[in-house]
Amino acid sequence: MLMNKNKEHRKLVPELRFSEFERDGEWAKKGIQKLIDDNWIISHLDGNHGALYPKSNEFSDEGIPYISANDFVDGTVDFDRCKRLPLKRAKQFKKGIAKDGDILFAHNATVGPVAMLNTPLDFVILSTTATYFRCDNKKLLNNFLKHSLSSSYFIGQYTRVMSQSTRNQVPITTQRKFHLYVPKNKKEQQKIANTLTSLDTLIAAEKEKGDALQAHKKGLLQQLFPAKGERVPKLRFGEFRGEWEEKELGEIGSPLMCKRIFKEQTTTDPANSIPFYKIGTFGKEADAYIPIELYKEFKEKYSFPKVGDILISASGTIGRLVVYDGVDAYFQDSNIVWIGNDEELVTNAFIYYCYLTLNWQTSDGGVIKRLYNSNLKSMKIFFPKDKEEQQKIANTLSTLDERIAAQSEKIAALEEHKKGLMQQLFPNIK
Repeated sequence: MLMNKNKEHRKLVPELRFSEFERDGEWAKKGIQKLIDDNWIISHLDGNHGALYPKSNEFSDEGIPYISANDFVDGTVDFDRCKRLPLKRAKQFKKGIAKDGDILFAHNATVGPVAMLNTPLDFVILSTTATYFRCDNKKLLNNFLKHSLSSSYFIGQYTRVMSQSTRNQVPITTQRKFHLYVPKNKKEQQKIANTLTSLDTLIAAEKEKGDALQAHKKGLLQQLFPAKGERVPKLRFGEFRGEWEEKELGEIGSPLMCKRIFKEQTTTDPANSIPFYKIGTFGKEADAYIPIELYKEFKEKYSFPKVGDILISASGTIGRLVVYDGVDAYFQDSNIVWIGNDEELVTNAFIYYCYLTLNWQTSDGGVIKRLYNSNLKSMKIFFPKDKEEQQKIANTLSTLDERIAAQSEKIAALEEHKKGLMQQLFPNIK
């Protein structure tokens, strides 16, 4: 049973503790070197005499994994993402050689992702973006260590040092001076680790469900819309017949955008202002605002989306979509555009999913760096003439979107629960 601790005595005792360990007293503050052998914490930052940085032409499709912090996914290493080095080259490395069971810690620009290495290989190579920790379970349990490295007090030691560094790296000599808070009883270590590992397992399972829903949606889109060269979809509701129509978006409506807002017309103060979305905050939280009076004037005089219009990112990541819901907001000209659709031919609810089937690319397959009006107008979509069929397809996919959104919310709630649990299961030391 977990017990809440008296707030007057929280310094080296977690706020939330299993009742059977109440009499075990305070946790111990231990320097990393006190807990492990000299070889327990290793990084490329120890130095490697010229073998440290492989050149791009040295990597191959097969060989020994060369793991970077970007390869950490949900507490493990995604080996499908790793670069690889031929065995002969990998053997030249004297540092950064990690083995099965080691705990990997990311310490590049983003501090904190942790992964437990699970590999049948004799060794793998770590890039300079990660450090590995190794313990023998005599003083510190490996699975407790993994969660300890994710605790706010441990990550704080890294971030304080990195905030003073121009290289976004922490020297190994500094890392060796870091410390952990450890319960004296290894059974308490194990129980904490088991609790958090069980929660990790649940989160991973829910993410798999979310991935499965996304894959289902992708497959459904491919079947509910005609394949290249076809005029009817593979999957169709039985009551509908006939070929679909093909139109350029310019035949559906004209590309539109809001009137230009200049930087000096914006503010960072939300008081008596309207959110102004730039391409960087499109679909996120606004960090700029415009006066209400200017908003009302521009909304009345110039182009402005109506409820249900689909806003499209025209720079950066091309083709990100936001359905305008009528909430007071203003959007950056040229970078955020929409088709002025009167819905005579095709409904906005349906055209949203048409957009998801488009390749936002140039005619030769290259990536569009900016979506100009001419690009947008010339893009072609297929749609059924019967609006009832349009609506039925849109309803089917929107119902699936609701399930995906609910699953995402469930995962976010579990991750927030874990974050709160971590803060309570480890001493809250600042």
